[in-house]
This record gives sequence, C-alpha cells and structure tokens, in this order.
Amino acid sequence: DLGLDTEQFMADLESEAVVEAVASDYQSGLDIGVQGTPAFFMDGEPFVGPTDFNSMSTLMNLLLLDEIQFSECPPMEIDLNKEYYATMHTAKGDITFQLFPDKAPMAVNNFIFLAQNGWYDDTTFHRVLPGFIAQGGDPTGTGYGSPGFAYGIEVSPDLVFDREGLLAMANAGPTSNGSQFFITHDNPDIIQLSGQYTIFGIVIEGMEVVYELTPRNPSADGVIPPPGDALLGITIEVK
Repeated sequence: DLGLDTEQFMADLESEAVVEAVASDYQSGLDIGVQGTPAFFMDGEPFVGPTDFNSMSTLMNLLLLDEIQFSECPPMEIDLNKEYYATMHTAKGDITFQLFPDKAPMAVNNFIFLAQNGWYDDTTFHRVLPGFIAQGGDPTGTGYGSPGFAYGIEVSPDLVFDREGLLAMANAGPTSNGSQFFITHDNPDIIQLSGQYTIFGIVIEGMEVVYELTPRNPSADGVIPPPGDALLGITIEVK
C-alpha cells in the first residue's frame, strides 16, 4: 500500500552491511549515553530534565549567554562628584532615572558599564507584577541570567523602599548583584524590601511608562506568560 519495494527492503533487512551499520550506530548511542528515544543533548552532555518548549528554550538561552558574559566586575570608572542619568528606551516609551553614585557606587558603575556595552539592548521586562515591581536586565528573559560577575549589596541608611519609581538591583542573596534590576510601583508593602536590595536610582520622567509595561510572571505554575515589553537600549548622560 505504501509503494515500498518489498524485495529491496527484505534484502536490506538481511544484508550484513546494513546489520553492521545499525549495530555500529546502536553502540555509538550507548557510548555517548543514549538511554532511549527521543534523546536530548545540550552542549555535548545528555539532558534528562523537562523537555517542554519553555524549559528547553530557557536552557538554550542560558547556554548561549556565555558568549556575551564578562569574566569579572568592571573597574570603577565613575566620578562620584558628577551626576549620572540613565534613559531606558522601551517599546512603550522612555523612562529616565537619576542615579545615585554616592549611595551605591558599585551598582551605578556596573550598571553604566553594562549599558554602554550593549548588555541591555533588545532585552525584555521579564517580570512585571502590577502594584509591586517591574523587573528586567536579563538577556535570556528567564530571570536566571547573569553578566558573568556578581557583587554585594550596598545599603544606604538614607534610602528605603518607601515610594514608586525606585531603581534597585535584583538579587538572589547579599552577594549576588549582577545585571538584573527592578523598578518599584506605588505600594506601601515594598517597605519590606529595605535592607535587602541596593537602591541606586529613581525615576524622574516616564513613570507612566513603568505602569504601562505588560504584566507577566514567568514563575506562575502552569501559565505561559505573554511576551514581555522590549527594552531597546539605555542611554547614559553625565553632568
């Protein structure tokens, strides 16, 4: 019914050359760790984790991130006596911040370094929780990516999470600041973040854009979030 050449098929099935080829391929699979089909390998290593699209996409993005990561923190190059401003150019409009080099010199220095080296170009606001924060700064869009270096938090007694528009470093612990940042919404509960995250700037123009960013929570179980809004790039101004 399939139009198969049954004589050729039977000849191949019994052919010593075909049997040897199949046996060789089978042994090659065993040698590299194939346990069954389908089998997945990432960067030459067997992969035994979840194989749904979102999981595989996340892992591939993280593997590719090492092509643009840095090996160490950049040298301190900002002038603490100057004023620094950063404008995020987003798909929804511009957001301009005044940075706080005197309060958080490491965060400001590293943020400016990454911005000027294109790290934030064409990334996304991957976590936007209405009434709480908008988070970005990860080229993988997963929330797991880092620039290849990490540094400690800087807490100033003059700065607490008591207002909207604060620009702060996201982290997974006191020594894990990297490239991810968040912007606060107007919510009295954000005061609980004080002392745990570095505040290094504040919105001076474009707060309405922050509130227009598309809500999404990549950590929500069983929910595929909508695409995040693009962060096209960041412009730094020094006065």
